[in-house]
Amino acid sequence: MKKYKTLKKSEKSKRTLKPFAFFFAASTLLLSLGGRVVGAPYALRGENQGFAAERAAAPFEDSELAAAHSETTPYNWYCKHMKNGAVPPLDPQMKFIENYGGYYLDKNASDDKKVIYLTFDAGYENGNVKTIVDVLKEKNVTGAFFVLENLVKTSPELIKEMAANGNLVCNHTASHKDMTKVKDESEFVSELKKLETVLKDTAGVECAPYYRPPEGRFNEQNLKWASSLGYKTVMWSFAYVDWDNNNQMSPESAIKKVLDGTHNGEVILLHPTSSTNAEIIGALIDEWRKAGYSFGTLDELCGAAG
Repeated sequence: MKKYKTLKKSEKSKRTLKPFAFFFAASTLLLSLGGRVVGAPYALRGENQGFAAERAAAPFEDSELAAAHSETTPYNWYCKHMKNGAVPPLDPQMKFIENYGGYYLDKNASDDKKVIYLTFDAGYENGNVKTIVDVLKEKNVTGAFFVLENLVKTSPELIKEMAANGNLVCNHTASHKDMTKVKDESEFVSELKKLETVLKDTAGVECAPYYRPPEGRFNEQNLKWASSLGYKTVMWSFAYVDWDNNNQMSPESAIKKVLDGTHNGEVILLHPTSSTNAEIIGALIDEWRKAGYSFGTLDELCGAAG
């Protein structure tokens, strides 16, 4: 594979990453003290997510979890990395997402029709997002792009291209704030509506009715509010550490990790700003097809027509 020079993050991107380090440090301290971590922190989603999953869930029975849960209890989404086609289990702490149109996996995927759903979280453009959009078109594959206001305002033509190519453009909120800290429903609604408005006014694109919480951080109240707006909340069943542009996994290692974790009904989260992802997306699509996978849409997964 060709060498791909990693692009330097903007100062804004650096500032965005600071909370990840905080969550990582705080969660590690809690675990070392035997404390409870509700879900796995965003910074742990890659190599350590299996460890976090086991430590987070193991000490509690379902009854104890139910007693500790409230509508405003914050959770950090994760799925344990599995191999050999095994499907990641849903942590019982977070099973309530299914009560509010929450999806992370196609549970109805059959062995005779293997399917993968490509999803991308995109907050800014550095050249790699455009590359991925182009490769998807070349491979005749569509995905879902969960976008922020910044990307829409700075790259409206790219947003138009996403939609014109058949991709869904979805809601990742306007400003990527921690939505579990939003206590007022009107503020929550404003974050999603603002993204809808800027998509329509700036790019002429309608926002698809799918919401992904920033950093995978959510609570039951958030899901209830999103559902009342007509949104299905879409999480993921596989992700890896791909968001830090200054610390990218090698293409060879990334391909192995992604293919090792592939499973039927998978909803994969990739960050399209990743230089590694831009380099390997075509090869991944080819390998998935060789393995008998097709590519589904969130409309098919979530039954948005109904």
